[in-house]
Amino acid sequence: MAPIKSDSTEPITLVIIGCGQRGTNYAQYALDQPQKCKVVAIAEPRPNTRELFAKAHNVDKTLVFNTWQDLLKASIETTETVGRRLADAVVVAVQDQMHREVVEAFAAQGYHVLCEKPMATSLEDCILMEKAVKNANIIFGMGHVLRYSPYNRAMTEVVKSGSLGELINAVHVEPVGYFHFAHSYVRGNWAKEHASSFSLMTKSCHDIDILCHWLSPAVPTRVSSFGSLQHFRKEKKPKTAGTATRCLSCPIERECPYSAKKIYLEPVSQGDDGWPASTIVDGIPDIENITEHLRTGPYGKCVYESDNDVCDNQVVNIEFSSGATASFTMVAYTSLICDRQTRLHFTHGEIIGDMCTFTVTDFRTGQSTVHRPKNEGGGHGGGDLGLIRTFVEAVRTGNQELLGTDIGEVLKSHLTVFAAENSRREGKVVDCAEFEKVVRAQTSA
Repeated sequence: MAPIKSDSTEPITLVIIGCGQRGTNYAQYALDQPQKCKVVAIAEPRPNTRELFAKAHNVDKTLVFNTWQDLLKASIETTETVGRRLADAVVVAVQDQMHREVVEAFAAQGYHVLCEKPMATSLEDCILMEKAVKNANIIFGMGHVLRYSPYNRAMTEVVKSGSLGELINAVHVEPVGYFHFAHSYVRGNWAKEHASSFSLMTKSCHDIDILCHWLSPAVPTRVSSFGSLQHFRKEKKPKTAGTATRCLSCPIERECPYSAKKIYLEPVSQGDDGWPASTIVDGIPDIENITEHLRTGPYGKCVYESDNDVCDNQVVNIEFSSGATASFTMVAYTSLICDRQTRLHFTHGEIIGDMCTFTVTDFRTGQSTVHRPKNEGGGHGGGDLGLIRTFVEAVRTGNQELLGTDIGEVLKSHLTVFAAENSRREGKVVDCAEFEKVVRAQTSA
């Protein structure tokens, strides 16, 4: 694939589709490094969020759209009239169930695509997305940000070096965080499977991906999984809460760890207008709009009265073609917020890490070395920055290999996640190759 920019001083141009938390995080790179990339068009349905984003990036009013469909229409018209697209690449950060149709549409126009995780919410849509990306022959980046943080890049370098011998077993824990889970998976956009997907997919597909990456070129052969929604159910509601359905009117609000007042209102009243309060209102959160939302919106509802249905704990066991094994745990009830705990066991040593530092022990010498990779800031320990920076450079040079993965590998790790959920639901060990064979046959039928 030929380079996009022959003049290295010319920035890559980006379209941001979805200007919420994820779109904003990726677009920050354009503000920090304007010589590298520039946001030239956006699509966002929320008026205040759209206006603030457009102002921050100085986007021309003619290239600010309410919907991705309007943006696509304008792009097609521009291509037909002046013979070029609106930009070099698009960042797709809309709701999960929309990913496939947006990626398909813009890939068909020749845009390079960075898509937030997961790639899609159904097996059929994942396979259709793979087909669309391959047919378009574009650069494709996936929001598996764990791969791109300085911490995980440094750990991966040790894994792939072979200095500790063969990787035999991995133990990986995702501590979601008690109030993070309540925010996103009980009250939030990922609370109901029919509106998004199961929580292993929406929260932890990049955990499964990085396990597969560390153990490659071996591939998953068998998978089993167990999990359920244990606590955030109506029958678990404390009797002393009575008939209250909202935190603002609950008699035990002060003693409840999931109080919406504690999670959203109190931080804002103390001047903290960042996550998670920033995600629940259109525009900048303040005491008035947060209070109104807690009175009327989903984020003010009692966690035991919400209509969530996704798992709050799940374990996954994977056997690989090399004979290696991996176990993964996702759990809501932790004080840590997404600070993964990892143990990698090799024939000649081990790695133990906590997302900030990792310790490498060589059994042959008895020596242990502590690694403290620099956190470059931004989300996921610098992973958000690492991904968008790598994607921009891949687009500039026309080199998919810079991203360290491609659409085929992305699909493979997603298929492993779907296989794990199939195991959980049906209570059986799933053969990964057979599972993929059946899925592809059904999709092509």
